[in-house]
Amino acid sequence: MNESNASTAKEELRTALTKRKKEQPASVARRLNLSWSNWGFGVEHLADSAARLEKAGIGFIELHGNHYGPDLGYRPQETLRILADHNIKVAGICGMFSSDNDLSSVRPMQRQAAIDYVKRELEFAAAVGASYLLVVPAAVGRPQAYDNMEFHRSVETLGIVADLFVKHKIRAAIEPIRSAEVSIVHTVAQAKDYIRAVNHAGVRHINGDVFHMQTEEPSIARAILEAGEMLANLHLADSNRCALGDGSVDLDAILMALYVIGFNTEAKYATPEPLGPGGNPYPAMYGKPDKALLDRMVMQSARYFRQREEAVLGG
Repeated sequence: MNESNASTAKEELRTALTKRKKEQPASVARRLNLSWSNWGFGVEHLADSAARLEKAGIGFIELHGNHYGPDLGYRPQETLRILADHNIKVAGICGMFSSDNDLSSVRPMQRQAAIDYVKRELEFAAAVGASYLLVVPAAVGRPQAYDNMEFHRSVETLGIVADLFVKHKIRAAIEPIRSAEVSIVHTVAQAKDYIRAVNHAGVRHINGDVFHMQTEEPSIARAILEAGEMLANLHLADSNRCALGDGSVDLDAILMALYVIGFNTEAKYATPEPLGPGGNPYPAMYGKPDKALLDRMVMQSARYFRQREEAVLGG
């Protein structure tokens, strides 16, 4: 989108939000639910992560979906105890889909691994009160397609466990990811196509990500409007995939779009996930955390988010 078009789109958003505030003032009274996706914190104890979020005034967390096997990952009761100690609730689970558990793989054992992984994460999600599980239709870090049947295999594989989303009352949130990282489903429109293909009541939502949107969509704000009520969660990072306020992303336009679609409601979350630049961010989950850097990143992002939110609503 060129500068002129971007300016026009922003004015349209401002007009729509002004109209909403005037005609439905109660609809903008509630502030957005600010969460944080913790898998980018690396190898850090959950208590340390929770303390950091509490200090920044963040009341929700998107937990790393780390149940890669029956003996791995967070334990429900311990997780709830730690989070309660810091006044934090679980927003959702960040499903992690690599070549080892790829819904679209040509290798049946990898698709079975994806099925087993989703089952474990859904059980955990239900136990800790999560509202969604992020689902990536193909492996992150594998942008080259196996063949032209990936979409079909992914739809078929997710369909096998779709009933379990309904059973556990967890929303499947399909995430479009930029083509530099995955082989299929890069835009909101393609996520909708995927959801229609699965055709199941348990698979009806989208997890947006502004970092991927800035690459794959003509406009981040318009992509949010296109997702509409299907949007369950929105990952946030600045243009350089760093802390909010460190780059050139127009957060004001994003916030306006979120309020226009009525995103400021229960079980809808704005979730910073600044992972830094690079093609495959998954190694971040295994890194040694730089606590001072993470503290600054979280505090700055939360402060900047709330400052711009108030400016948008007051303008």
